[in-house]
Amino acid sequence: MYALARQWLRPADALFAAAFYALNPYHLLIVYWRSAYAELLAGAVLPLVLLCLVRLKEAGFRPTLCLSLALAGAWLINAPAALMIHYSVAGLAVLLAMREKSARPLIRTALAVALGAGLASFYLVPAVYEEGWVNLSQVLSPGVRPLDNFLFTTIADPDHNRFNMLVSVVALAEIATLAFMAWAARRGGRDKDAWMLFSVMGAATAFLMLPASNLLWEHLPKFRYVQLPFRWLLCMNGPLAMLLATATAQPSEDQSPSDHSNYRSIRRPETARLRFIRWTARALVSVFLLAMLLFAGHRLQPPWWDAAGDIAQMSDAVSSGAGYGGTDEYVPAAADPYEIKEDLPRVTGENGATLTVQMMEWKAMEKHFVARSNRVRNLTVRLFNYPAWRALLNGKPVETQTSEVTGLIIIPVPAGENDVRLHFGSTPDRPVGGIVTLLSIGVLGMGWKKTGTNSPKITRTES
Repeated sequence: MYALARQWLRPADALFAAAFYALNPYHLLIVYWRSAYAELLAGAVLPLVLLCLVRLKEAGFRPTLCLSLALAGAWLINAPAALMIHYSVAGLAVLLAMREKSARPLIRTALAVALGAGLASFYLVPAVYEEGWVNLSQVLSPGVRPLDNFLFTTIADPDHNRFNMLVSVVALAEIATLAFMAWAARRGGRDKDAWMLFSVMGAATAFLMLPASNLLWEHLPKFRYVQLPFRWLLCMNGPLAMLLATATAQPSEDQSPSDHSNYRSIRRPETARLRFIRWTARALVSVFLLAMLLFAGHRLQPPWWDAAGDIAQMSDAVSSGAGYGGTDEYVPAAADPYEIKEDLPRVTGENGATLTVQMMEWKAMEKHFVARSNRVRNLTVRLFNYPAWRALLNGKPVETQTSEVTGLIIIPVPAGENDVRLHFGSTPDRPVGGIVTLLSIGVLGMGWKKTGTNSPKITRTES
């Protein structure tokens, strides 16, 4: 954020923008209420993406390559945040193309998006291919649909309503601050291009949190998988930090819309009184937003939802090997995890019959056990039967079956002692994704080297 702000602001003002962005109310809400740390990490990528987008007007191809790296990073950090970032980049590229009356920003952004997806293909290709393995529609089940999570929306769930009211109060405070700072920055005659860029982005993100935007959530490709409209606060906080810092920045006589690199040459003298007013305004805005978060957290929804007993129960479940309930969208398609008995052993016979089983290894991707049976039977392993699981029975590959309703692995075994190994292997999508990533890295490397070779050289002359 500091590097982005330095495109228009002096070091002290840029430092404030970076500090405010890092400690903005939504980031605090993520840490103390949501624990969505992957989404929080994606917030660190957003200013870098915006910086690369702004620099697309520079000569050479390296800004496009930098943008592709930032977009690839977004995909690898958090998929919903990556969707928001890509839609933001697309919208801002259209805005820049309209402002410049040129298709160049669109072309360069499209190339960056394509190369960024190629760089992240070792993740994206399996994610797309393996989507059919799981019950992904549960991501959009009642209660977590976009329609149920617009600002100030209530449903028949008190816990949902309390948290939605909390985040809605925080969002409303941020939207009001954003609108006022956009007005103040415009009134103060700040850089028009920067003002337009961040004002439009801020207004768009605010609109997407309101029920009026539901048509976009329903029809834009994959847009509904952002899932929670208030997540757009992640993208709003970049424009908010920039507009707040810009509206309260020290004015400069050499400020011009066409030149962002000469702010240190001529400075308008600033009195101690003006400096006090600027920093007091910043402090008041920061205190106001923090107070709204604390007030809503105290009156509506405390930061930590679970009690000590809940944490102890989860810890006991992990220690005992019983495990704990996951999210419904990642169970196999057509499987119902709620039909699995909590005390079901790792390996059982038909109808839950107990067997003599010696457990040799039980790791995330490797299972090894020896089962003794007095007759031919089907073993049920307490493990969802995803297509990537491979089974060896007494050293030979064996076809597994899937239990009805629960979706667990079933292995037919003969009478006697049977050595069973299960390994979570690689399906064709994974090497394909890896190859695309390697090719994309090659393209990135060649493009970087070529642009470096063709960059203009500076010649020194003796005075």
